This record gives sequence, C-alpha cells and structure tokens, in this order.
Amino acid sequence: MGQVLSTDGLCKQYKKHMAVNAVNMNIEKGDIYGFVGENGSGKTTVIRLITGLIFPCSGSFRLFGVDNRSKEIGKARSRVGAIVENPSIYMNMSAYDNLKTQCTILGIEDEGKIQSVLADVGLADLYGEKKHASNFSLGMRQRLGIAMALLGDPEFLILDEPMNGLDPAGIVGLRELILRLNRERGITFLISSHILTELSLVATKYGIISKGRLIEEITAQQLRSRCAKTTEICADDPQKLAAVVENATRNEWEITSDGVKILGDTDLTALLSAVIDSGVKILSVHCNETSIEDYYLSVIGGAKQ
Repeated sequence: MGQVLSTDGLCKQYKKHMAVNAVNMNIEKGDIYGFVGENGSGKTTVIRLITGLIFPCSGSFRLFGVDNRSKEIGKARSRVGAIVENPSIYMNMSAYDNLKTQCTILGIEDEGKIQSVLADVGLADLYGEKKHASNFSLGMRQRLGIAMALLGDPEFLILDEPMNGLDPAGIVGLRELILRLNRERGITFLISSHILTELSLVATKYGIISKGRLIEEITAQQLRSRCAKTTEICADDPQKLAAVVENATRNEWEITSDGVKILGDTDLTALLSAVIDSGVKILSVHCNETSIEDYYLSVIGGAKQ
C-alpha cells in the first residue's frame, strides 16, 4: 500500500505543558484515519506539526517517506491538502473568487480547475454565483474549504474537526463526500474528531489520543470485533459445553474458565435447548454488547487512571 505518514516519538511542549507526548502513529495509503480524542487531547497540535505550522521539540515524522528535517519536506507537503481548525475562506468574496485567489497562490492557470473542484464537493451551482461566503451555511463553507484544499490535487487530505457545528444533513453530505473522494480519487484522509460514533461511519483505522499520548491504534475491523455482541454461558462442565457449542452454532466462540463466550448474534433459544438436551447444567447466561462510546471511554478512562 505504501506509507503516507509515520511519526516517531513526536513531542511538542509549551512551557510546562506537554501538548504532544511521544506520539507514534502510522497512516497507510488509502486509509481514512480517524484521529479521536477529547477536546484538548493534542489532535490539532499533531496536525499543526505535520503541516509545518509549528515545529516539534523532539521526535520526528516522515511524510511520503521524507523526513521532516529533510530539505525535501516542502515537496512532500505539496502533496497534502489541509483544513486546520477552520477553512481559510475570505467571507467577503464569492466561492469563485476564493478559489481564484487560491489558484493564484498555487500558480494554477487552468480556469476549468475551479469548476471541477466545485463539482467535486457538490457546489457546482456556485460557479459564477456572486453571493459572498458570509451568506453560506456552515456546511457550504466546509465544502468550499475542501474544494480549496483539492485545487492542488492532494494525495493526502487532513481535516481538523470538520463536522463541528454541522446539522445532520451537513454531516451526511460531508461523510458521503469523504467516502467518494477516497473511493474514486484514492485520497488518503486524516480526520480529527471527538465524536467516535460519527467517525465510525467512514474510518478504516483509528488513533485514540488522550492528554497528548496516543493510547491506541486500531483498525475498523478490530473495533467492530471488540464492540460485537457476546453471549457468555457458564456451566458445570465447560469442556462438554464447548463440544455442544461447536456443533450447535457457526459463530466464533472461545472457552473460558467456567464456560463459553460466543461472539455475535446467535439463536440463543436453539443453542440453550441443545445444551439442556446434552445434560449440561447451565449456571448462568449473560448477553453483553459494548457500544463504540463505551469502548472509547474505557480506553481513555484507563489512560487517565
């Protein structure tokens, strides 16, 4: 796949406050990386370090294989688009004029590029429209910000809390845009948020950060597995119970000290009937399901402890 970003012991300190503390994160080409943490956890500081807005106190990172201390890091950053905190939009200018100004900064002379990126983000009707950005909805401003970031044909797009303040329709629209750009244009994403449930609808991988430390990196598949429904059956003969479960269900399962844990939804009535018919004495049955929020809170809660 190829590595887009890797950090090695990345640190940033302000006086006595360690805003980013020895962060090691890895983003592969094609990832939609959900960067999750509570407000003040260090998400934006990491993004500022990567984009060159601030410099690390220690540690390093590699962007498209280029070390941040290399003279070539500027060339690597030209392959990155970013919206840090808020889109850099001139409120007294139209969408077209904002994009035209950005084209001038980037040295882009192709007029068709403006029309193209507006279509990419679902704002094609704003081409030639004179309405100022101050009159746009928050969702439209987010989309315009992404259009500006797309002008340079980035391979890696960094969005800092892009869903803040959006209404439900705006969130759905932004989510669909991210998925489409990832699928159709192969853009790799780093998306920071404190809302794990929303990121769970787009992310393929997560980094969970708290108090400046990256607590865990986990794939979407691993997260789903850890939040899956489980059924725990305790019995007087765990080994015999395991043999019954082996024949009675196709679900994944594992034997515990006093019974069996079954992953995922299962036909519990049929399973318990089979266990009873086998002569195994059931001591207890527990059905559990961990929500994504519960998992996140357990991870950062453990970090705080």
